[in-house]
Parts: sequence; structure tokens; C-alpha cells
Amino acid sequence: MRGMGRVALMSVLRCGAFTLDLTRPRVMGIVNVTADSFSDGGRFLDPGRAIAHGLALAADGADLVDVGGESTRPGAAPVPEEEEAARVIPVVRALAREGVAVSVDTMKPGVMRQAIDAGCAMVNDVTGFRAPGAVEAVAGAGVGLCVMHMKGTPETMQAEARYGDVVAEVRDFLVGRARALEAAGVARDRIALDPGFGFAKDLAHNVALFAGLSSIAAAGYALLVGVSRKRMLGEITGRPVGERAAASVAAALLAVQNGARIVRVHDVKETVDALKILAALVPSPPAPLPQAGEGRTT
Repeated sequence: MRGMGRVALMSVLRCGAFTLDLTRPRVMGIVNVTADSFSDGGRFLDPGRAIAHGLALAADGADLVDVGGESTRPGAAPVPEEEEAARVIPVVRALAREGVAVSVDTMKPGVMRQAIDAGCAMVNDVTGFRAPGAVEAVAGAGVGLCVMHMKGTPETMQAEARYGDVVAEVRDFLVGRARALEAAGVARDRIALDPGFGFAKDLAHNVALFAGLSSIAAAGYALLVGVSRKRMLGEITGRPVGERAAASVAAALLAVQNGARIVRVHDVKETVDALKILAALVPSPPAPLPQAGEGRTT
């Protein structure tokens, strides 16, 4: 995908009834309705607790709340579709009814369709909509779509952490998947790209990828970055997962300065405050070029 030339950056991301104004960075809060997620596995497996947590994240300033029912930590075993749907759909439906812009984190087309029917605003797929039927499940729904880079599966991905040029390879994969969605009728301003930090990548790959974020942002799609509490931060700081909030906020700010328009985080309130300080004290880069269209802007 080299030689694409200069591309106008997206000024909005359209997610169903919601339109996110990307002239300022946005925050996606995380709700893991799982038993084995690396950071908070089991805490929000109960639907009531998951819903309450999602509402709290929205009150803390999350622009999107990402609900997942299957852990994608390294080595995680797959969850049957019926079980994953039973975990996430009640949470998606309840949050959507409260006016929350809900993202569903799933790689299964069946769960995607059920979540769309339940009112989700975005589908976030760690496999980049590569499963048979995934593109067809989302293309005509009008929701936002997040395309992430990963090799293999969560069970096998760390054995596949091999690259010649990690930035170029990740960018080419993401742009290729985005173009596949566009070919299926998805508008460019509904697509976000996620480099997939920690997914089939070791620390050296993650560091190189972070340094190359501006190259991926230059592809012209909204850039989403999720490094919150991840192993790479522990490897750098020596902190266990429960003590990585400060590192996570610092990484989110640096991601924004390198082109990210959405940061996916556990610590929403702290990240929102830090972004306010960044906006007040650091001169902003030129705003993205405006895009034509309609929708509710938040």
C-alpha cells in the first residue's frame, strides 16, 4: 500500500446514530464481561455489574463503551458463540437504551448481528472482519467499524510475532481490510484502524509500532490505539497489571500526540482529565479537513 500519497484525515467517525467529532481526541472505555481478561477478568461477568460499570464509564466521560465477552489476551481459549452472546447482548441492549454509544468487541458474525439488533453503535473486531460472513454482517448496518491487526488467534498469536517491517506490514494489512469494507459499501468515515498493540507483537515490535503511528494515521482513517494496562507497559515500567494506570495514561497522551483520535482505556476519568490538560497546555496540530455528512455530533 506504499505510495498512497497525501490523504485528508477524517474529521468525524460515524457510528450509527452517533457522530464523533475527531477534531479532539475521544475516549473508549472498556467493559470486559469475561472470566479471564488479563486486567479485570471476572469483575464484571455479572450483567448487572457490567451495565453499572458501563454507565459509570460514560458518566466519567467515555465517548464509547466497548463491551466484550471473550478474552483476547495471549493464550486465551475461544468462547462458544452462544455463551459470548449471552454475556454481551443484555449489556449492549441496556447501555444503548440509556443513550450510551456502545461498541461490541467480537470476532463472530453471529454476535455482530445480534449486537447490531440490540443497538450497538460500533463493532470492534480484533481479526479485522476476516471471518466468513463478517463483512456481510456489518456492511449495511450503518455502525462504526474498528479494524484491528492480529496474526493467528489469541491462542497462537505470540508464536507468530515475526516481521520484516512491522509498521509497513501492519499499515498495509489495515488499509487492505479497510478497502475491503469500502468495496462492500462501507463509507470511509465509518472505519477506524487499530494497530493491535500486543497482538502477535513483542516489546520491540510494539515500540516500533508506537513510533510509527503517524504513518498509519496518514492512511486517512480514524486511528484507534489501545495500550491500557498491557504487558508492554509492564515490561517498560516493571509494574504489575494493577499498577499500570499512570503508564496507561501517559501512553494514551503520547498516542494522541502521534495521531490517535480514539484511545481505548480502562481508566477513563484519569485519561479524560489528562487529555484536558494536554489540550490546554500543548498547542494543537492543524485540525483534520472537514467531511460532508449528517448525524448527531458528540
